Amino acid sequence: MGNGVLAQRDALKYLAGYPEEIRGRVRQLIEGDALGRTLQIKYPTRHEVRTDKALYHYVQVLKQSALRLAAPIDKVIFDSKLHVMHHALGTHTAVSRVQGSKLKSKREIRVASVFKSVPLEFLRMIVVHELAHLRHGAHDKSFYQLCRYLEPAYHQFEFDVRLYLTYLDLGGTPLWQGAGD
Repeated sequence: MGNGVLAQRDALKYLAGYPEEIRGRVRQLIEGDALGRTLQIKYPTRHEVRTDKALYHYVQVLKQSALRLAAPIDKVIFDSKLHVMHHALGTHTAVSRVQGSKLKSKREIRVASVFKSVPLEFLRMIVVHELAHLRHGAHDKSFYQLCRYLEPAYHQFEFDVRLYLTYLDLGGTPLWQGAGD
């Protein structure tokens, strides 16, 4: 087997749970050097959420639209170490600290920096996923029902994010880079 075949098999790790028919179509896109072009045609522009402050505002607007009674979020940032350290694209954590005689809990959402320069649909999918963790800790049926409630196209966006990660794993250059990135 050549190195290209091995690299392709390893890159399909993001699609391991999908049927062989779908993975076969993805392999055809890869072999035809069309995976990146296909994503760019489907999602021609990147979002404008560039700073941690803008990300915080974006998350708060989404939270207020459907999860008003959920616990407040104290911090939202893009994290450049997230993908490498946690093998995750986003995290939701509750950080507890002792302040005097009280235990204070603060909730944080961190989004991998790779999502600074992607289509808004990709960022939305990650944020919706992390917001759903405010109500459901496990990735169970209720969790994914909430994800679909917050974003009806959640599963399509998740699949397309997996395609993009596959493209990057195969050595593709980021598709939606702009000036200053």
